[in-house]
Amino acid sequence: MRKNAFLYFILCNNMQDRLDTLAIFVAVAEQQSFAEAARQLSRSPSSVTRAVSALEERLQTRLLNRTTRSVALTDAGLRYLESCRRLLSAYDELEAKNTGERAEPRGWINVTAPLMFGRLHVLPVVRSFLDDQPRVDIRLLLLDRVVSLVDEGLDLGVRIGQLPDSSLRAIRVGQIRRIVCASPEYIARHGVPTTPRDLRDHSVVACTAVTPIPDRWSFHGSNGVTFAAVTPRLIVNTTDAAVGAALDGFGLTCIRSYQAEPHATAGRLQTVLAEYEPPPAPIHIVHPAGHYLSAKVRLFLDHAASGLRSKFGP
Repeated sequence: MRKNAFLYFILCNNMQDRLDTLAIFVAVAEQQSFAEAARQLSRSPSSVTRAVSALEERLQTRLLNRTTRSVALTDAGLRYLESCRRLLSAYDELEAKNTGERAEPRGWINVTAPLMFGRLHVLPVVRSFLDDQPRVDIRLLLLDRVVSLVDEGLDLGVRIGQLPDSSLRAIRVGQIRRIVCASPEYIARHGVPTTPRDLRDHSVVACTAVTPIPDRWSFHGSNGVTFAAVTPRLIVNTTDAAVGAALDGFGLTCIRSYQAEPHATAGRLQTVLAEYEPPPAPIHIVHPAGHYLSAKVRLFLDHAASGLRSKFGP
């Protein structure tokens, strides 16, 4: 019995060592840096280098091409990386199921979202998750530009609009509209435009974050896409500024529905030309395809998807 117990102990330790080595390799491949992987894993750079070298020796295959300035995957390394991610993900899921509720999630989760949408709708989801998970911390990066999840070390991203990047795995959580709105005071003074062509007779606030061509707005009608020429009296590059100008009664602006929502609910903004709105834009939560998702990230993904669907679904 003692011999069997000892062998079992050796086998378990050996398996854990190999899983640790795979996790080290995945970190180096994703960060494209031994030093950055070591920092992320709280290990010394030399131990990370030794682990990857030992892995390549055991496999008799070069997984990474190293230079003084960069680290890049070989073709064999790229194939092996995907296998490692699947194995680690399966192992993590198995551990979570076996330990059940005794395994309390802990550690950092890194998330990105558009600036205003993140502030209004993702941040409340993050706060409620943190209330439920006292040992989890979240870094929320709010930016009005698309960033590479892998390059920035991010676990999840919230994206609005179509997703041309097939390397991302996406979960649809809802949709939003693009609207034209103004304050009730402005509409009372200048009237309601009934077709997009009526906009030429109105004061317009153009927001380049929503309408990149400030003097040419697109609409949808019975004959498909149409364009309306507008003459902006004010052009701004942030939706906050556009909403502020519209609230002050300066004119009509074109923004996303969620950006107007709190003011529309309070009666401070009024939507016009609703029948000419383009099709709604989808909202997705994304992560790299085949990327290893820890139990805590999966837990937050489910929580965020449920919270956003309740507001923007189906």
